[in-house]
Order: sequence, then C-alpha cells, then structure tokens
Amino acid sequence: MDKIYFYSWKKPYFEFSNFFYAPIIIDGKEYTTNEHYFQSAKFLNKYYAERIRLAKTPVIAKKMGASRDFPIHPDWDTRRIDVMRRAVYAKFTQHKELKKLLLSTGDAILIEDSPTDYFWGCGKDKSGKNMLGQILMETREKLKNE
Repeated sequence: MDKIYFYSWKKPYFEFSNFFYAPIIIDGKEYTTNEHYFQSAKFLNKYYAERIRLAKTPVIAKKMGASRDFPIHPDWDTRRIDVMRRAVYAKFTQHKELKKLLLSTGDAILIEDSPTDYFWGCGKDKSGKNMLGQILMETREKLKNE
C-alpha cells in the first residue's frame, strides 16, 4: 500500500498540514488555519482563546497554545482527538479542492512526517502514533461514503 508523507510547505501534500492556510468556520467563527482552531480550543479562558484565533500565523497560534498562563480544559488529553476530527472535517468539507485532493489519495496511508511530534505525527524514528494521519484517513473514508 502506498504511503504519503506530509509536513513541510516545501513538499507535496502540505495541504494536509494544520499549518496550511485554509480558513474554516466553526460555531460561527472563522479560523485562519486548523492550528488556530485547535490551539484556541484548549483554553477555558474565552479572551485568550480569541487572541489565539486572531493570531497572525499558525506558528504564533501554536506558541500561544503552549502557554499555561491560562487554564486548559481538564480533559484536554481526551478532548483533543475530537477537536482535531472536527477541524479536519471542517477543512475538507469547506474547501472543495482540498476534499478532491484528499479523496485522490485513494487508500494510501497518510503520515504526518513531523520529526518532533510522536502523537500527531510519526516522529523522527517513525514510531509515533500519527494521529493526524489517522484522522485524515478516517475523514477520507467518511467523505467517500457521503
């Protein structure tokens, strides 16, 4: 089975990254990238969540999301999976060209080739959980059946 690795803006399939600029609307609010939505969803403090939503870049949103100056949801470790599913589904249903790209991957295994993230990506040694890739593949199957 084919494997598609994605991560860098310099390589194919960067569109699958949470840092790709594809605005999504969730609960009536627009988020510049999935990273903006994901990071803002961590926080109980609505003011801080809004600041993340409005961050200039996904890199800034991610850095702000790493802050613990404001409390995060106490169940974030379990909640984060559903938050990511929601973001990915929004991205690939709100952008027809991205939906087409995702569906064009057929049954290929999608792998976020992050050298540092062993949860969302595969990590440097490729032993990570690749949860973003898993969610993308789940979403692809859901879109095929809709």
